[in-house]
Amino acid sequence: MITNNVYQTYLLFAIFASILVFASSVGFILKQRAGERSVSVIDNLNARINAWWVMLIVLAAAILLGKIAFIILFALISLFALREFISLLPTRRGDYFPLLIGFYFVIPYQYYLVYIDWYGLYSIFIPLYVFLLIPIASLKQEDTTHFLERSAKIQWGLMVCVFCISHVPALLNLKLSDFQGDKIWLAIWLIMVVQASDVLQYICGKLFGKHKVAPILSPSKTIEGLLGGIVLATLLGITMKWLTPFNYWQAAGIGLTVCIFGFFGGLVMSAIKRDRGVKDWGQLIQGHGGMLDRIDSICFSAPIFFHILRYWWS
Repeated sequence: MITNNVYQTYLLFAIFASILVFASSVGFILKQRAGERSVSVIDNLNARINAWWVMLIVLAAAILLGKIAFIILFALISLFALREFISLLPTRRGDYFPLLIGFYFVIPYQYYLVYIDWYGLYSIFIPLYVFLLIPIASLKQEDTTHFLERSAKIQWGLMVCVFCISHVPALLNLKLSDFQGDKIWLAIWLIMVVQASDVLQYICGKLFGKHKVAPILSPSKTIEGLLGGIVLATLLGITMKWLTPFNYWQAAGIGLTVCIFGFFGGLVMSAIKRDRGVKDWGQLIQGHGGMLDRIDSICFSAPIFFHILRYWWS
């Protein structure tokens, strides 16, 4: 028997699929009109739409399979993201042992703690215990060259790629007053609003952008694109408020907040890429670069969103 919550989840994904069908149709028409000419903007748009199809299917499958599948999905996202983060930064022999700990112990244990809902530990496991463990593990090879930088690199990678991202499946553990909906809707709301902000900033920037926000850190981001994307994504959050316990004003304020933190997340990760002299974190997702290129905004917005809900609605 299909419950009302499951039916509404199906309906939600049907709406998103319909939007992607429309976007794919527009992209196909634009490509046909371009003919033999290769238009980079159209090609990039179609690549992004195709990537969104893949991401929607994977996310839908994880949601339909249940909580364990959803947690495993984000554990894999953390794994790929951390791999990309570490691969762009120089490592030495003394880093191998702490990296083994990070990949084979920290990631699975953090998500296991989320699964059993041990908030008291998963909220401090990486910021406290792993923070202390990484430099201790680095002592094994007695390699003191750039010791502080190397330790900080691994600590920062685990914080961003594992700790912050794990707050998305942790939303399923929240016990909210006066909210009868499925907790998975909270994760959907967050992902859709923040990701929509990224896409809409790109579109508004291409259509109206004139003034650069941070020409060195991210040359493609403009003030017009930023404002247009955040405003439109906030409006989307308001229209999707039925997925949350928020009223209109709360949905607007929280939508604005997560979009702003998402923007700064992307800017911070861009600063790291510029420091390493690369455009993308990887090529895992066609049209989107690497995993970190797609989730950089979620990294910063997920913990904020989680704690807003936990402290004000629990």
